Amino acid sequence: MKFLHISDLHIGKRISEFSMMEDQKHILNQILEIADREKIQGVIIAGDIYDRSVPSGEAVQVFDRFLTALAEKGKKVFIISGNHDCAERLAFGASLMNRGGVFISPVYTGTVEPVRLEDEYGELFLYLLPFIKPAVMRCVLEKEGKGNGEEQAEAQKQGTPGFPESYQDAAALAVERMKVDPSRRNILAAHQFVTGAGRCESEDISVGGLDNVDAEIFDVFDYVALGHIHSPQWVKRRQVRYCGTPLKYSFSEADQEKSVTVLDMREKGVVEISTIPLKPLHDMKKLRGSYEEVTLKSFYQGMDRQDYMQITLTDEEDIPDGFRKLRIIYPNLMQLIYDNSRTGGSQAIELEKEAEDKSELELFEEFFALQNNRSMSGKQEEWVRGLIEELKAGEESAE
Repeated sequence: MKFLHISDLHIGKRISEFSMMEDQKHILNQILEIADREKIQGVIIAGDIYDRSVPSGEAVQVFDRFLTALAEKGKKVFIISGNHDCAERLAFGASLMNRGGVFISPVYTGTVEPVRLEDEYGELFLYLLPFIKPAVMRCVLEKEGKGNGEEQAEAQKQGTPGFPESYQDAAALAVERMKVDPSRRNILAAHQFVTGAGRCESEDISVGGLDNVDAEIFDVFDYVALGHIHSPQWVKRRQVRYCGTPLKYSFSEADQEKSVTVLDMREKGVVEISTIPLKPLHDMKKLRGSYEEVTLKSFYQGMDRQDYMQITLTDEEDIPDGFRKLRIIYPNLMQLIYDNSRTGGSQAIELEKEAEDKSELELFEEFFALQNNRSMSGKQEEWVRGLIEELKAGEESAE
């Protein structure tokens, strides 16, 4: 059976003041064409359908049209909620949609019933695990009456886990409760951060890696369709895979080639994995040089100036109204950065013990030098001295 693995659509996302809606419509249409061309039978969407838990009306309409088009083409669809989604909202009408071949993970209640499929190689079981965190599993255990204080204390004495304290504990317990038969062909769709995966700036990151999950807990599955990480990659084994976002959502992804993952499930133990590149409506590019360089026609000739741009200027002085001026040439300029001797050094500013022995002007001179990697000019020093004297005079008159 042939599947398309996609994730992290983030429909409704904005970057800077730019709406990505038209870009998302373009890429979803491209995915529909690929599903047709490759004779895909099922599409797995591994979470973060929307960019917000309460999506806009337009975002819901865009996803509705995408699902309807897949269903009309006879493609089965398997959806889980991600950390950006509201599981309850996403699962609305799930029972009705099952009849049309659209399967959505319900709100997690402690069990995951697999979707049973069949092809020329026999039965295939697809498990839909929505984004899960320790608090969700603790809530499930409490409702089941398995989380009272006495039971927790006894579990600690026996050295066995009580309430899950980490994402690792919660995900491992969720998989254990599935009671997966390893002799069958099994696929899991999940939305977690697997330890060892590389991250991008556009992702939500937990401090200290608190949301880490070990890849080993998924060993019972023939393929794990992961969402949450925006870069396409596999972790520990090729069958534990992040397909990545279909679009670039930060300039840390500028050099990536976005794609969809094609999964061909043959007999037990035989899984063929390939990728198909996607072409965005607007690419993301990073440019660098002086203002004079990046505004030369010879510099941008042949370039698609409609792409989303990050421009780093190397001029020593800021260009007055530089953002507006550059947008005349690069209309979709998103970020303007300066990289020069003033901004290149990163120095911590610390109070010295002898600070009380220095004048206000001396302290400001040191502060200015640390911030700008150069000393004040004579004119700047004269202006600051005058300002200090004016402030002191104001304090004296107030007294």
